[in-house]
Amino acid sequence: MAKRVYEVWKGSNKFILGGRLIFGPDARSLLVTLLLIIVPVVVFCVFVARHLRHEFSPHNSGFAILVVAIVFTIYVLVLLFLTSARDPGIIPRNLHPPEEEFRYDPSVSVDVGGRQTPSLQFPRTKEVMVNGLPVRVKYCDTCMLYRPPRCSHCSICNNCVERFDHHCPWVGQCIGLRNYRYFFLFVSSSTLLCIYVFSISALYIKVLMDDHGTVWKAMKESPASVILMAYCFISLWFVGGLTGFHLYLIGTNQTTYENFRYRADNRINVYNRGCLNNFLEVFCTKGKPSRNNFRAFVQEEVQRPPPLPSPREVEPDDLGGDPRAKVEDDLEIGEDLLKISQRRNIEEIDDDIRSRGSSGPPHNFSEGGDSVLGSDHRAPTIRSDARHSSWGRRSGSWEIAQEVLGNTNVTESRSYVTAKDAR
Repeated sequence: MAKRVYEVWKGSNKFILGGRLIFGPDARSLLVTLLLIIVPVVVFCVFVARHLRHEFSPHNSGFAILVVAIVFTIYVLVLLFLTSARDPGIIPRNLHPPEEEFRYDPSVSVDVGGRQTPSLQFPRTKEVMVNGLPVRVKYCDTCMLYRPPRCSHCSICNNCVERFDHHCPWVGQCIGLRNYRYFFLFVSSSTLLCIYVFSISALYIKVLMDDHGTVWKAMKESPASVILMAYCFISLWFVGGLTGFHLYLIGTNQTTYENFRYRADNRINVYNRGCLNNFLEVFCTKGKPSRNNFRAFVQEEVQRPPPLPSPREVEPDDLGGDPRAKVEDDLEIGEDLLKISQRRNIEEIDDDIRSRGSSGPPHNFSEGGDSVLGSDHRAPTIRSDARHSSWGRRSGSWEIAQEVLGNTNVTESRSYVTAKDAR
């Protein structure tokens, strides 16, 4: 049975509801965030807002304090869900490296069949134009693709994410192109919720102080209000500071990753379109659809081997081997030709002697060669053992060895070198 994409996903994400919701690998930390939001609001509704229902006489408007707290908390939780349970902008991985970028680097060679052949390489970076300015993009070895501008590989989720901002452990998800808007709204809304709870708790202390006369008696009457005020004050330093920082990032069209990485480089921000246009880009543009269909069925694809270098792509000088190896090959070829030539001359002389009907004793092969050529011109003995030359041929034979035929890469590159030398 065919599997779905989320079942064979190579990233570190976690899926629920059949791949409909996607979380980061640290999704359990989301429970801590939920407790930090829900528990204080429940305490506020029970010990503070409930006692203020009848403090405002016209039409019992005190109920609005309780309703606003509940509705605003639900709104914050929805934003948290939209931030952590959706695709942040993951770029699908390639099954193969980009073939159009392949090249053969002569400086890095591998040993194939006793010969040095160039290694398959492609550029680690390349430049693209953004708003008329060049931007260098990097190649990702894990995803086997060139990352688009502003994209980065998250080491926690193990994915390349478009417009990568950071990985937030409080929401258990990467913050990228498709969920940054919801992340900012979640942080800013949490800041407003803290201010609201702090203000109403302080108001309740004021009401109790009017009834009991002193602030200490009022604090003893409602310790929950004091605890909530302290909790909200501490939380404001975090969510409030984060809200202010991201307001600055949006106004200058930066990401957290870019701000921390390139702050010391004094680089020109090619994405800055002006403060107003930067805010419109984040909040008023249509959200891009996900590049991934996690519920789709996986289609089997045959793994393709990397392309082989053609003779025109690899020059003889780029083989990276020792130039003396070619000279030795040429000497061995000449030695083989000399042996064959001498063997044919000896056989012709021996046949000529026999055809004349010489009365002398029959000459064997080696003796006939010695008597005719003389001691100073003795022909080299032809051995019957199979001595392999570096070209895979046997001495005295033009038969190609099987191991050479089995290695097509070596055969093609060598054929090209020979043809060029012949010219």
